[in-house]
Amino acid sequence: MLFLVISTPRPEKPTTMIGSRQHYWDWINPLIAKGEVKSVYAKVGRGAVALFDVDSNETLHKYINEWLEIVPAHMEIHALIDVENAKKYLTHQLSEKA
Repeated sequence: MLFLVISTPRPEKPTTMIGSRQHYWDWINPLIAKGEVKSVYAKVGRGAVALFDVDSNETLHKYINEWLEIVPAHMEIHALIDVENAKKYLTHQLSEKA
């Protein structure tokens, strides 16, 4: 299951969060290595965008809560469909319409 997660941290001074921000990278790197995070980018200014590929909503819930323990933030979460499955869905819709 693919999810795009966009974080917007609380408005603390960035210098007060240096340790937490470093811990975030230490936390997310093993998830990247396991393939449960496909990509992650720091946003210009503050925050991050991550593409999760997890087996369930519960796994995502666990990871989001761990992330929020490290860097308190507002999280925007979007469920995604990979390109191949989106194409299959469209093909199926076309065949039903015919």
